[in-house]
This record gives sequence, C-alpha cells and structure tokens, in this order.
Amino acid sequence: MADSSKKTIIMFSGDLDKAMAGFIIANGAAAMGDDVTMFFTFWGINILRKSEYVPVKKGFLEKMFGWMMPRGADKLGLSKMNFGGMGSVMMKKIMKDKQVSSLPELISTAQSLGVKLVVCTMSMDVMGIKEEELIPGLEFAGVATYLGEADQAGVNLFI
Repeated sequence: MADSSKKTIIMFSGDLDKAMAGFIIANGAAAMGDDVTMFFTFWGINILRKSEYVPVKKGFLEKMFGWMMPRGADKLGLSKMNFGGMGSVMMKKIMKDKQVSSLPELISTAQSLGVKLVVCTMSMDVMGIKEEELIPGLEFAGVATYLGEADQAGVNLFI
C-alpha cells in the first residue's frame, strides 16, 4: 500500500535545469515532512561528482568517459539553449541576481533535510565512476532497492 508521505525521484538527466527541478521538488517535500528518496542513474550521477579531479584506477574507456562527462553540479549544462555553456552561465547569473539557491546549495539542503540520495551501482560500473569521485553522504544500491522504495511511495517522478 502506497504511503502518500513518501516520495521517490529518479534522476536520470545530468542537465542543470532538470537537476534543479528534482532538488527543488525533493526539498519542498522534505520540508513538508515527507520521506524522500532520490535515485541517481546514468547521466544523473554527474550531478553528484566532486568538482575536483580524484585520482582513481580506471581502464582506458572509463578514463575517456570520465573526461567527457561534466564533473559536478557546477559544470552541468542546460537541456535547452545551452550554447556551449553560455546558457548555463546566464542561468546561474540570473538565479544569483534573484537570490535563487544554486544547485550545490540545493544538494546541501537536501542532505540536511534528510533526503536519501542513492546512486545506482550498475550505472556507476558501466560509466566507470568510483565512489571516491562522488560527494560524501550518499548511499549505493541497485534498482531493486529503488523499486522497493517506489512500491511504498505515493509519488514517483522520473527526471
């Protein structure tokens, strides 16, 4: 039986605007007292990468993947009108001018509100991302864990 006070959000996209939307929804639900789980898979894992280079042992293709993907919440582009990164720079400037929290601030708020951030271990393995390359405070699990949470939740979103 679904619990209306429980929410799950799959974060598949690594786009700045979609990540912002996911964290704003998660933080809003958590602030209302709901139990929120965010499950990061494939491109969504890039949201949680540390911004600095972390030396870890990788194969050639894993290194290439790591080099091509954005490193952290501050490096994400927009899903529309990114124009080689200019769109995300403009968006961040407007958000700062209007005193809207940045994505790193939204992530920090989510963690302080008790939002559970779960990273898909299969996606990490496929994309060559190691735990050391991700921000602290995360949980690591497979799709069965997410589905167990989703079965009990009243709201399940895919972003």
